[in-house]
Amino acid sequence: MSVTSCGKSNSEKILSSPFNSVMDGSLSTSINDSWLSQSQDDLIFMLLQDKRSPHTRAAYGKDLRNFFFVVANTPEPTPQIVIEFLSLDRFAAVSLVLKYKAFLLEQGLMPATVNRRLAAIKSLVKFARKIGRCNYSLEDIEGERNRAYRDTTGIDIKAFKRVLMECDRSTKKGLRDYAILHLLWSNALRRSEVVSLDVKDFEPNNKTLTILGKGQASRQVISISEATTQAILAWLNERNCVDPKAPLFVAVSYNKRGNRLTGEALRQLVCLYCKKAGISKQMSPHRIRHSSITHALDVTGDVRKVQGLSRHVKLETLMIYDDNRQNLQGEVSELLSDALE
Repeated sequence: MSVTSCGKSNSEKILSSPFNSVMDGSLSTSINDSWLSQSQDDLIFMLLQDKRSPHTRAAYGKDLRNFFFVVANTPEPTPQIVIEFLSLDRFAAVSLVLKYKAFLLEQGLMPATVNRRLAAIKSLVKFARKIGRCNYSLEDIEGERNRAYRDTTGIDIKAFKRVLMECDRSTKKGLRDYAILHLLWSNALRRSEVVSLDVKDFEPNNKTLTILGKGQASRQVISISEATTQAILAWLNERNCVDPKAPLFVAVSYNKRGNRLTGEALRQLVCLYCKKAGISKQMSPHRIRHSSITHALDVTGDVRKVQGLSRHVKLETLMIYDDNRQNLQGEVSELLSDALE
């Protein structure tokens, strides 16, 4: 139903809206007489279905529920109240979101959390504009400036060699774990990319893997080394797996044998081997990814080449690794300090 069919002016619409009360500090819980109560379009559901990543869908859903709970005192936003928000005029909508932003900051939330919640609201409005259900934009609402320190350090090559040596390749589990760790290091893969692999994604003759990268709708082919190829082949030969549709890496424990290895199981695997190798630093599959990217920058000195390995879309992200690796800030601080002597 269009807004004009309600037969109310913009001023009357805002006054009757449950969102208006938030501007006075009190929130209405009643939407029984909403001027869009007959709408059945679940725009939040449509927005979330448009997102490929399950993590993004979960995060956006949680953040949007929080927004509507705060501004309209509804624990679960109904399609009607969502459309009512999207049908506000620009002044009312922007004022509402700015007040919500101020509320989040008053709660002491970190800038990154505030920005993420604002991003969910902006995404909803942008999606609604795209399908013709909203006439305003929230792009002028700025997020909080925040550049949190990002620790991209990991372990060096000598330490990782000790990790690999902990794999007992006389056993099925050792062969599997060696292949996984070798792949994590040599190709800087994310754990989701590893656990989603099937046997058919591995091409030993061409020395390639077909992976589903972060945020990607389609799979991409990447090259793997001869050593990594042989490690995966050794695991498959021991496993005697011939079904191309089967997971490439599976559990070998008695109660879960043959099931696809989970991301949590992979994390535990990495932590266990690093601890056995005497590494005190908290490790994870992503820490190994950090380690291999940093080592690649050390040995090549070429950010563009390493971008091909890491598959970072933005070169600026990879530059964080390079800056941390070189400690440019520390170098300049030493120069400034020396000038005082």
